[in-house]
Amino acid sequence: MESDNPQDHQFPNLAAESHSLLVAASRHDLKSLENLLRTVPASVQDPETGFTPLHAAIAGAIQSNEVSRVDGVSKGGPNSGDTEEKGHADEAAVETAKLLLLNGAIWNDLDKKDETPGCIALRIGLKDLYNIMVDAGVRAEILLNRLDKYEQLEDQQSDDDDDADPDDEMSSEATNVVQQDNRSINNTSIIQPSSQDPQPNQPTYLSSSLSFHPDRILDSSTNSVMMSWENNLMSQTASLLAPSPGLRILNIGHGMGIIDSHFQSSSPSAHHIIEAHSSVLERMREQGWYDKTNVIIHEGRWQDILPKLIENEDGGVLFDAIYFDTFAEPYSALRRFFEDFVIGLLDDNGRWGFFNGLGADRQICYDVYGKVVELDLFEAGYEVEWTIVEVSDLDETGEWEGVKRPYWKLKEYRLPICRFMG
Repeated sequence: MESDNPQDHQFPNLAAESHSLLVAASRHDLKSLENLLRTVPASVQDPETGFTPLHAAIAGAIQSNEVSRVDGVSKGGPNSGDTEEKGHADEAAVETAKLLLLNGAIWNDLDKKDETPGCIALRIGLKDLYNIMVDAGVRAEILLNRLDKYEQLEDQQSDDDDDADPDDEMSSEATNVVQQDNRSINNTSIIQPSSQDPQPNQPTYLSSSLSFHPDRILDSSTNSVMMSWENNLMSQTASLLAPSPGLRILNIGHGMGIIDSHFQSSSPSAHHIIEAHSSVLERMREQGWYDKTNVIIHEGRWQDILPKLIENEDGGVLFDAIYFDTFAEPYSALRRFFEDFVIGLLDDNGRWGFFNGLGADRQICYDVYGKVVELDLFEAGYEVEWTIVEVSDLDETGEWEGVKRPYWKLKEYRLPICRFMG
């Protein structure tokens, strides 16, 4: 079995200084690192192993701490409350990781085994180093999100300067909003997909043909839109969002109709559903959703429909429970939803939630985005309560057979229920 310890490698394909940097990182030699980092970038990568200095520093902690393993894998991430505290890196390893990050090391670089530095820390049970990587990821993602907002503002200002018509100000504002929407698609991805395996985006999805199966919906590229294994997650979400009959409910994204069926069982007084894909709408007609009492179906994109609900001539429509679960949209779309729209739709004592699948193909990405969304929710004026739901091994049950890309690889789902603060 190939060793994880970089001290067992000599990095023969690297230039001398880069080789020295990786070795110094693996040995937690802070003095040498400080000197080398003046001329060698902290993001240098060994072509044979894919190790960066961060990989080397964390893998080097195996020998220095003699960390034992349980089936080669620890039991979860820090947000799951199940991380194995099997060992703590010594102070030199921690300081090495901090020094590398301070000098531009990239927290989510992948090695040849498809692991980030944090993945290694999680696997060998070093919680303190894992948490350092998670915090680095949170800082990086928050910075990227802020930069994206600034770019959008600059684009809008540029459009105003170039195209503004003093007699048609409202038209100019509408154009800017549309451009912002189009530009934001797939602009936030923690681990970037390869160009040969691109992520689906919303325009492509909405124009694609769908295939409906008893246990899943697939798009034309065999990406899974929704699957029946989510039923338990949706059942618990619906129970927490709508615990009593007679509530006003809004669901954004019908899919297989799993959560809408659970909402229906609570006998809502009004049940609004927003769905954008024509094939899903056609199937909803076939299944009788248009004929159900108190069900109102809005055909189109939520970005176009929600402003009309808020600006309703009768004073707007308020809901006691809102759920958000769209497909092929980035995190920025969810953030825009709760920053700009929920305040005009949710009753003061209402609750809202979303499908929390952000980064769920990798534990560290899930933990990073869990913290990012929690910070963004707090900034937008919401408190969130998380409920942990166990998820069975979907590989073992064959759920991903015939699916292009598994979108869930974790043992626990963190179910969010959000309310206004105060």
